[in-house]
Amino acid sequence: MTDVNQLASSTSPYLLQHAGNPVAWHQWGDEALAKAKAEDKPILLSIGYAACHWCHVMAHESFEDAATAALMNERFVNIKVDREERPDLDAVYMTAVQAMTGQGGWPMTVFLTPDGVPFYGGTYFPPEDRHGMPAFARVLRSVSDAYRERRGEVEATTARVRELYAHAADPALATGPFTAATLDRAWVAIASRYDQRYGGFEGAPKFPQTMSLDAALRRGRRTGDAAPTAIARDSFAAMARGGIYDQLGGGFHRYTVDAIWLVPHFEKMLYDNALLARLGAHLWQATGDRLARRVVEETIDWAAREMLSPEGGFYSSLDADSEGHEGKFYVWSVAELDRILGDDASALKAHWGATAAGNFEGMNILHDAGPEVPGDVLRRGRAALLAARGARVRPGRDEKVLAAWNGLMLRAVAECARLFDRDEYRELALRNAEFLFTHLVRDGRAMRTRTAGVTAIGGFLEDHAALGLAALAMYDLTLDGRWLARARTLAEGVNRWFWDEPARAFFDTASDAEPLITRPREVTDNAVPSGTSLAAELLLRLAELDANDEYRRRASWVLDTLTEPAARFAPAFGHLLGVADMAVHGAVEVAVAGDPAGEDTRALLAEVARHYLPGLVLAAGVPGDAGESALLRGRSMIGGRATAYVCRGYACDVPVTETAALAEQLERAATNSAR
Repeated sequence: MTDVNQLASSTSPYLLQHAGNPVAWHQWGDEALAKAKAEDKPILLSIGYAACHWCHVMAHESFEDAATAALMNERFVNIKVDREERPDLDAVYMTAVQAMTGQGGWPMTVFLTPDGVPFYGGTYFPPEDRHGMPAFARVLRSVSDAYRERRGEVEATTARVRELYAHAADPALATGPFTAATLDRAWVAIASRYDQRYGGFEGAPKFPQTMSLDAALRRGRRTGDAAPTAIARDSFAAMARGGIYDQLGGGFHRYTVDAIWLVPHFEKMLYDNALLARLGAHLWQATGDRLARRVVEETIDWAAREMLSPEGGFYSSLDADSEGHEGKFYVWSVAELDRILGDDASALKAHWGATAAGNFEGMNILHDAGPEVPGDVLRRGRAALLAARGARVRPGRDEKVLAAWNGLMLRAVAECARLFDRDEYRELALRNAEFLFTHLVRDGRAMRTRTAGVTAIGGFLEDHAALGLAALAMYDLTLDGRWLARARTLAEGVNRWFWDEPARAFFDTASDAEPLITRPREVTDNAVPSGTSLAAELLLRLAELDANDEYRRRASWVLDTLTEPAARFAPAFGHLLGVADMAVHGAVEVAVAGDPAGEDTRALLAEVARHYLPGLVLAAGVPGDAGESALLRGRSMIGGRATAYVCRGYACDVPVTETAALAEQLERAATNSAR
């Protein structure tokens, strides 16, 4: 392998950003690892992603600098990895960096022995000593010298790191059982971190923490306690009115650097918007909140307008930067606002909190500052500013399509199509779903990514489980048994390729995947739900739909192995708590016997859509159809009319044909615990 930059052949937008660096970057693979062994050089592994601001900064400062690149090329085999394509590598080496430094983040810079064991690492390194951080060139020389001249010290470090991974495959042990008391403890842990002044949790920087808000909404519905519901509603509203939300184009930025939701880190991630859209839709169901519905619709409209590929897949992210400046695409001067808004400028500047001094580097991040304006004025102002913004240089867009993130977004769009009864969302969901199951599922197995027409990388646990749950959402929307069959197939793959019987746990990589220094098994819900919690939910939902006791036992076991961690560190298990809520309190099973195209069937299903039902499991159709859900077996229409059956914990209400009677049953089912 020659010492030249090898990234031009990559399909990763992040790697392609570095294809012009003077660094002799290689992609992760056997060739690069073999080169390191043959030359007895340490590996410099750099992991980041396309929308990462500090990744761009380090690239400009160091990887584009000829002298720094020459030092890297002389002393290391340099490997660049897109963490979104390879979450397994990111997880393995982030564990080591966090153990070594007490913190993690991106860009991640890790130095490995030729056999892939880390012995030094960190995140961003500046070009010169700064704020207690060593200069990158100094780090390069120090690490290289240690590897060449003090090999014993390096081997002692790698021995300690191997110990870090030594128990990764140990059998999971039950810490449960998961009970209502466990959920109570978890809620106390979440509620104690609530920011009563500004909404959300804790202080700056402030992330949406959507899964904790989902846990709050579920608890409020289940218990009838208004306080948890208020936490979810008020936090969502604070974000929707803040700078973290794009007041013009829709969609949420990743987080804010302050505690008041005003100044965002301007990147937009598909997964954040998928999770927030689904939360907002449930908030609208639970409270009728108009703001929540508007923001959800604007977010989905943004995704359809700016993030949808011609093939029908959703792209991954938008950069924070444009023209070399963070947030430049989104911010405004007062002079610009005056010129563009004309006679409406005074009212709209007050509404959006714009001042001559600005709130971000002399410019203005638009936010809902309070003074109301007439709807026609607001619509006119938004349209004018959007048109003006459209002429600006847009932030870079990461145009890879990731299976797991698309699964999250498809689930949100499909649910919104059903809840809001919007045909255009139904069409969007169908387009995305058909794309995913045509291009990113092969012989029942998910693939990780599709970029520029190329499908690559075997899927991880999160890819299979997220697509399986999205297929169930498509079944709820369409009542087409093909989607239920696809969810079953993916669940079978989850069990076959990711369950390890000796460990009695799910792993994130398939059993036939490339072997790494350890097989990653991440159980916490971080920016996205963990593969483990998604898999447990998929199995539990199918257990209810198909009366599958084996799936129920496995999902329950997974929960029981995480009972104590979830109770003590609840914010790190937000999605898992939702799965546990359904397992502990029982699903709300609704079966509608009737022709899905019939007017009476549609009326009953529309009634179901009006109610927020944590743990809803829905089936509808003519009993006796091939591949039907077990929920429909033995169900019959009464008097030739579509008939709804509402059940909890193996007990069912009387079958009903009228929407009013169904509404009463659904409200009881939402709050009564079955177990």
